Amino acid sequence: MTRQPHPAASGAWLTRYYFLRAAVAAVWVAMAFLFGKDMPALAAMLLVAYPAWDAAANFTDARHSGGLARNPSQAFNVVVSILTAIAVAVALGRDQAQTMSGVFVVFGVWAGIAGTLQLATAVRRWRVAGAQWAMILSGAQSALAGTFFVQRAFGTAPLNITGIAPYAAFGAFYFLLSAILLAVSVRRRAST
Repeated sequence: MTRQPHPAASGAWLTRYYFLRAAVAAVWVAMAFLFGKDMPALAAMLLVAYPAWDAAANFTDARHSGGLARNPSQAFNVVVSILTAIAVAVALGRDQAQTMSGVFVVFGVWAGIAGTLQLATAVRRWRVAGAQWAMILSGAQSALAGTFFVQRAFGTAPLNITGIAPYAAFGAFYFLLSAILLAVSVRRRAST
């Protein structure tokens, strides 16, 4: 049985974890904008990698935060993100005319579910680590973004990876903001 970490240790872990999530998302966004439109194979890899990375990150975070059994929202998020990566790969293998519409629908459903799960995780963590309001906002915004992706999938505007990149950019921003807030919170706790 895994015991719940001490709040200071939890805050230090979350700070590092949020900085890592911000950095990975920022690199993903840069690659999507710089190469995604002109290199379809790279865009496809990036589109599958994004939810796969989310699954791996949630798994690692849950293990550092008391285990999957103590973090059911993250455990469920791991499963949902793995299924999303598979669904994106399947959507990318379809007829070219339907490919990006399918990807946008999959990302929309995933953003809605993952955002709700992130929101639940942040609310639960507030008691242990504090400084979670940015993660709460991020989860809520992700859930709302899901609706936007699905609407875009059935619209007439051209769809490509750069339509998903702003979503990841907001994620990078929220993770960076959360990391900074937690770092300040951990320092304050250490000095008292």
